[in-house]
Amino acid sequence: MNVFGITGWKNAGKTGLMERLVVEIIGRGYTVSTLKHAHHTFDVDHPGKDSHRHRIAGASQVLLASTERWALMNEHRGTQEPSLPELLAKLDPVDLILIEGWKRDSHPKVEAWRAETGNPLIAPNDPTILAVASDIGLEIDRPVFDLDDTAVVADFILEYLDLTK
Repeated sequence: MNVFGITGWKNAGKTGLMERLVVEIIGRGYTVSTLKHAHHTFDVDHPGKDSHRHRIAGASQVLLASTERWALMNEHRGTQEPSLPELLAKLDPVDLILIEGWKRDSHPKVEAWRAETGNPLIAPNDPTILAVASDIGLEIDRPVFDLDDTAVVADFILEYLDLTK
């Protein structure tokens, strides 16, 4: 399974870069799935809907399906959050899984970084960050790409994973 991450602090441009990378890499003929970590409570369900009512009633899993898509919701119900490998194992095989978040896991990553946020770079202290995508030029010991140059970032990821077609 080919896994590559986009990491960085809040408002660094991670989600925009992820979105553009999905479009770019799919456009090159690859299949891509994504995995996003949220540090806060989130819900993909809506109060009042049948599936929400099932969850609130105590169901451990609720699978919602239609002609367009299906979604499986799992409630932890007091159990520990699954690890990244456990979550990856739940995904169907694709050419590439792009991961947003999971700063401290050991998969290869590109750090998204914007000067205006005032946050420090993560890369100097993290060998799993192989490159930085930034809105300004940086002097560090690994490649630095323009945050908006999606094609170059995609080239780097695909070459690193030896996924060139």
